[in-house]
Amino acid sequence: MDNPKNILRNYAGILLLLTGITIGSIAGFFLGDKVTVLKPLGDIFLNLLFTAVIPLVFFAVSSAISGLDRSTKIGKLMTVMFSVFLLTVLISAIITIVGTWLFPINQHSSIVKQAIENHEVKTVGEELTQLLTVGEFSDLLSRKSMLALIIFSVLVGFASLHSGESGESFRKFLTSGTEVMKKLVVIIMKLAPIGLGAYFAYQVGVLGPQLFGTYARALGLYYGLGLFYFIVFFSLYAFVAGGYSAVKRYWKNNIIPSLTSVGTCSSIASIPANLDASVKMGIPSYIANVTMPLGGTLHKDGSSISSVIKIAVVFAIFGKDLAHVDTVLLALGITVLVSVVEGGIPNGGYIGELLMISAYHLPPEALPPAMIIGTLVDPMATLLNVTGDTAAGMLITRIMEGKNWLSKTVTS
Repeated sequence: MDNPKNILRNYAGILLLLTGITIGSIAGFFLGDKVTVLKPLGDIFLNLLFTAVIPLVFFAVSSAISGLDRSTKIGKLMTVMFSVFLLTVLISAIITIVGTWLFPINQHSSIVKQAIENHEVKTVGEELTQLLTVGEFSDLLSRKSMLALIIFSVLVGFASLHSGESGESFRKFLTSGTEVMKKLVVIIMKLAPIGLGAYFAYQVGVLGPQLFGTYARALGLYYGLGLFYFIVFFSLYAFVAGGYSAVKRYWKNNIIPSLTSVGTCSSIASIPANLDASVKMGIPSYIANVTMPLGGTLHKDGSSISSVIKIAVVFAIFGKDLAHVDTVLLALGITVLVSVVEGGIPNGGYIGELLMISAYHLPPEALPPAMIIGTLVDPMATLLNVTGDTAAGMLITRIMEGKNWLSKTVTS
């Protein structure tokens, strides 16, 4: 058993992070709007993290694919990964729909309908084009183009993989770049106690009062279901993947990704924490380096739950019922699409909210309530989105590596 000094050394980073967040939360609670002066500290930290994450994702994805053995079935990995992503998203959505039946949201909401600005209407083809590609190489460097960047990284990885000896130097460059960018993120994360502390102070001080009032019932339902899913189903996924040992390994290494996700409200900013946690959980690097970046953009259990809650809230306001078969199936379809198109940035559900309103032929006044709910549930949604990626990574590893995958890894 480790002595107290070793334990303190192992958890020093976590304790510093918790201390910063706690101090920030207390400051926000007592100072209220005055804590806005601390927001630049949080913004500086997030900006540094975002700028480092973009090249990290490129190098991690490209090097993972370029380093595959030709005998490795990359097609199988992609098929398994997307199947697991889809399954967990649907499970979370179904649980939420059942939750809205058991604990219906008040049908006599007093939310005041608000007017909204006119927005440019784009065709499905235009939306897909902007989602999957960019017109200029420089646009790939924006975090708003994460899916396009990942697709480009995958293509670069395949090109490098099939370049033979002439591409050997480039493959080494990708591998070296991955390690350098990981180290850069480690350096930036030294600022996390200050940066996240400042951000928590701002969130508690400015957004705290909005947690009460008309939306209390919907928020209570979301956070209750989210906590239930977080504890019970992530434990279940880990157990299915590797038994009790996997459950222990999962929760032991899930602390820092959880705190990072709640503090930043960003799936993308949490990718480095997930990559590090994946290694400690025993997930092979060839799976983690592809699954974690892709999961940050495409796999969103938390957004799945919030999508259904938003539908339930808007239905309550406009007197509709989320019970008919066709309505439920459409809700599940919207949820899957939202999980794919929603970006990994704070409050990134705007596209999904417009999709919901369009699919159900709701009036424009339905948008503000959905946006407000999306903002208030963002911390828990991001927590589920991020930590769900490592749980999915364990399931993917179980399928790819067999039932004894955990015994093949070094105990962390």
